[in-house]
Amino acid sequence: MLIKHTLWIIGVLAALVSPAQDSPRYGRDKFRQLDQELPTPNEQRTASGAPGHAYWQMKADYDIHVEITEPKASEGVLPKLTGRETITYHNQSPDRLEYLWLQLDQNIFEPNSDANAIRTGTLGDSVSLSQVDKWVNPFEGGYKITSVTDAGGGKLKYTINKTMMRIDLPKPLAPGATFSFKVEWWNWINDRMKWGGRGGYEYFPDEDNYIYTIAHFYPRMAAYMDYSGWMHKQFLGQGEFTLDFGDYTPASPRPAITSWRQPASGRTHPQCSPQRNRSAWRRRAPATSR
Repeated sequence: MLIKHTLWIIGVLAALVSPAQDSPRYGRDKFRQLDQELPTPNEQRTASGAPGHAYWQMKADYDIHVEITEPKASEGVLPKLTGRETITYHNQSPDRLEYLWLQLDQNIFEPNSDANAIRTGTLGDSVSLSQVDKWVNPFEGGYKITSVTDAGGGKLKYTINKTMMRIDLPKPLAPGATFSFKVEWWNWINDRMKWGGRGGYEYFPDEDNYIYTIAHFYPRMAAYMDYSGWMHKQFLGQGEFTLDFGDYTPASPRPAITSWRQPASGRTHPQCSPQRNRSAWRRRAPATSR
């Protein structure tokens, strides 16, 4: 009888361990071959993962203008960011593109976003009034896209799917060609002390003063890759993402933006004398290595 019970326990443990060994995160074969991990070698990338002789990468240039409307605390409204941008997209791939995809990262703050849908938590013996208020009055965040046009002002057809937006081009974008278009938007700025997130504002009631650390503040191009096409998975706020090389020309009226930051060098580029409102911008954003 003892032997039967022992064999039964061993069988159950083996059944539990086997799926773990085949899982993508645990128990991977130490001698697993690279051809099972990396994209198939081709002219764009070699078997070692290094760029090949025909490697290409897209380029997107941005001319961005934003303004922050800062209310008084007594007004009972949130700070608001209003922006417009001109994006010039360089198709440096060998493919003809019939549409473009943009990331709308701020849309994770929409009440019906996937980021909110998958959020989990626990319910203790008591619930604070502040938590109840967050359930009853969720933050109505996300981009409010007001205009999408070509460089000449002609309207472009677009479709928003939560944190992604597809723009249908008037005609396919040929290899080596460029396409310029304009996007206008606004969004409420989140109270990062209340709602969290990678950016937002913090309010100091003793001084009636706001300080801003704005991240993901503008619609930007999704990456287009030789092995995956458009990288347009929903943004959940829990991971990083690949962006293409691009030149940035930001501008803002005083006193909303006081400095830009260039992550490649760590240098700060002051735009105006220090004001009560502060924000950080990325001057030039290098692409993530692949």
